[in-house]
Amino acid sequence: MTDEAIIEMLLERSEESISEIDAKYGKRCRKIAMDILGNEHDAEECVNDAYFTVWNAIPPEVPTSFFGFLYKILRNISLKKYRANRAMKRNTYYSEALDELEQTFAAEESVEKEIDKQYFGEVMEEFLLSLSAESRVAFVRRYWFSQSCREIAKQLGVSENNVAVRLLRAREKLREFLEERGIEL
Repeated sequence: MTDEAIIEMLLERSEESISEIDAKYGKRCRKIAMDILGNEHDAEECVNDAYFTVWNAIPPEVPTSFFGFLYKILRNISLKKYRANRAMKRNTYYSEALDELEQTFAAEESVEKEIDKQYFGEVMEEFLLSLSAESRVAFVRRYWFSQSCREIAKQLGVSENNVAVRLLRAREKLREFLEERGIEL
């Protein structure tokens, strides 16, 4: 079923739309939530919450990219759950990914004070385009999709060490890239 058809079903308030979303995107959504949370039960709960949020958001909203819309909602819900779990000391390897990236920035708040989000997004897009294709894939999979180095290595057909080195170099390059553009870390 097409995304347009799913959106139309949501606009008509058809309960079947949730089944269609799950049939088309359920496996990917569970994988994304699982990568962030590391717990099947929590991941399933977040996926269901995301479906409920989509149900309540459409209408009035009509997204141009349905999966992007669903993904953003799912990621935010999963991160909220992750933070709650982390507060209870239930860490996953996602903590490692965040810790690695935090080392690039002196303090997250100082970056947000220096530049607005739109400019930062444009700079990050420029940075990602400056990376080689494999390094860009590794960076996005690690720091956006929260995949482990082992998973990334398997998908790229390289060693875990190769991925770890690529990520280290990418973080170093990111620091230099941001400093060149006057973004203090």
